Amino acid sequence: MVLVVAATIGNRAAAADFPAQIKAGEHRLLLNGWGARTKFYLEMYVAGLYLTKTNSDPAAIAAANEPMSIRVKITSGMVSQAKMVQSLTDGFHNATGGNVASIQPEINQFRKCLTEAITKGDTFDFVYLPEHGVMISKNGKLKGVVAGIEFKKALFNIWLSDKPADANLKKAMLTRSLRR
Repeated sequence: MVLVVAATIGNRAAAADFPAQIKAGEHRLLLNGWGARTKFYLEMYVAGLYLTKTNSDPAAIAAANEPMSIRVKITSGMVSQAKMVQSLTDGFHNATGGNVASIQPEINQFRKCLTEAITKGDTFDFVYLPEHGVMISKNGKLKGVVAGIEFKKALFNIWLSDKPADANLKKAMLTRSLRR
């Protein structure tokens, strides 16, 4: 009973971090779905996927050259800068089938945006706008921009590929709607 109550309270708090819509440049993005990334039954972060229109096809989403965003809210003190960078490095490897060479310069540029300490409560926004690339923000402050559709595809495939960071999170990002 205590676990159910804690999970419900946690989900309500997480919902506040994932509004029904956000603005990205001149574009309005809608929350497609959100869920938790767990490891060994512990919640590490919650993440939400924002698109111009709802979509449940992960390959089409990742391949699309249109505005979209993934928001990540750190919910565990066990997530450090080093662990997040390592997790993302593993994610790029999984998302590309190990073929990261063509986007390695972009990955290196991306890593430079994640050099600060990471603490519970931090929020990251990875916003893709075709005319700019992926804009990386931490707690609302722009940390950098990484251009290129191939980098964007790999980044979004960390969560949407056939080898996602968390299969349950992938499903939640693709199937949860605002009609809860």
